[in-house]
Amino acid sequence: MTTTASAHYDRLLAAHYTWMLGGDIATLAAQQARLLDELGVRPGRAGTEAVDLGCGPGPQSLALAELGFSPVLAVDTSRPLLNELAQHAPATVRPLHADLREVLPAHTHPGSVGAIVCMGDTLTHLPSAQDVTLLIRQAATSLAEGGQFILTYRDLSTPRTGEDRFLCVRATADRIMTCFLEYGEETVTVHDLIHTRTGDSWALHTSSYPKLRLRSVWVTEQCRTAGLDVTHDETATGGLRVLTAVKR
Repeated sequence: MTTTASAHYDRLLAAHYTWMLGGDIATLAAQQARLLDELGVRPGRAGTEAVDLGCGPGPQSLALAELGFSPVLAVDTSRPLLNELAQHAPATVRPLHADLREVLPAHTHPGSVGAIVCMGDTLTHLPSAQDVTLLIRQAATSLAEGGQFILTYRDLSTPRTGEDRFLCVRATADRIMTCFLEYGEETVTVHDLIHTRTGDSWALHTSSYPKLRLRSVWVTEQCRTAGLDVTHDETATGGLRVLTAVKR
């Protein structure tokens, strides 16, 4: 059954998400802090307030806090992942259960935020391309002059074919995650299959959800149209597109 990204996390992925990332949030947070530092993301004249859109269990939120941002508003639609973040977040990180498309107007003031990040593959989880445009415009409004907007996402505009549509995400002794990609005109349906082992028995858990097929040139243009200067835009190791933009 294909469902929304939010429902897919509630139904299947949230329970396995930290394991899927490698299982150690502290290590992931340190890696993200290095990445953000290399991109020049740090508190400055734009202020210390930051927002992490689609924070999950918090590697980027913790990284922003480590770099000196305070407060860090950590936003997600998954309560289990927010609860996980709350277990190891410092007081400067504030978990918030909310719709990403509504949080910036409701919880920030125009021109007040020093950094907004939307990382992992969160951007492609939005329901439509129009929602992506709206979110980018909202980010531009919330950012202070000189504030930074950081995106990572997968450009799924070029379809995989044949056996390349089958991916092994992670495998350990008691858990195996694979996925199968099915391409439509505007979205790619991701079919996640997770096998879990108890003793000598294996159980299969499945769920499917759509991701937007966003072309990188289109995303870059949305940022520029919103009044953001794109300063970094390339595909990094692992296939994620990394974009950094600054509020004029």
